[in-house]
Amino acid sequence: MAISRRSFTFLSGGFLGSFLGSCAAAESSGGVRLRARPAKPGAFKEAGTHSLQIRGERDSLLYIPKELDPEKPAPLLVYLHGATGNEQQGIRRISAFADEYGFLLLSPASIGSSWDAIRDGYGADVTAIDQALTRTFAARLVDPKRIALCGFSDGASYALGLGLSNGELFHSVMAFSPGFIPSGSKQNGKPRIFISHGTEDNVLPIDNCSRRIVPQLKDAGYKVTYREFTGPHTVPRETLVEAIRFFIG
Repeated sequence: MAISRRSFTFLSGGFLGSFLGSCAAAESSGGVRLRARPAKPGAFKEAGTHSLQIRGERDSLLYIPKELDPEKPAPLLVYLHGATGNEQQGIRRISAFADEYGFLLLSPASIGSSWDAIRDGYGADVTAIDQALTRTFAARLVDPKRIALCGFSDGASYALGLGLSNGELFHSVMAFSPGFIPSGSKQNGKPRIFISHGTEDNVLPIDNCSRRIVPQLKDAGYKVTYREFTGPHTVPRETLVEAIRFFIG
């Protein structure tokens, strides 16, 4: 769907992103809130990639680097894929950086081809992410001050909406080429925000997307680090490295 059919608006202390025309986005009733919180694990999982068995298909994967000390709380990065992606996208894109920088990686999949709030409002995908977080917290010690939510494209839009709505859980939110902030998102807490976008993006054009989103977030009092790069709808390696360092802090 072209970005020309989307709009982003800041209203009355809450965020409202809406589709235009026939793609009206419905607000959910409290479905955007996550309940999972870090706790002492019931049983440690070994290093490697683990299916969290949330669903038989389009599951959530937890990646644990070999060098992480299971006795010490580790940073956690949650990665949300773009449209048509799955739980493997985060593992392919981020796992090498998890090894290098020493953090846990959670890579869930949307139930459909993209995240629910991109079209229909928050719902079952929020529940699945909450379950994946609960199982992650049960598997390894997590540093509650270094939990980040990030995503690419539709996943970036969803990360902004879910991250701003759960700012007391996510210390940082990183959005790579977002299109908008979904309807139903609310302000809770004040996470740090990192946004990047290509000036030659023909999928989600920068003028209609990040160049509108960033000023409104700043006006709302958020601390935003914004990076534009010459390129298409992608995440350059140097931009990804900067975002990860921003998250690790």
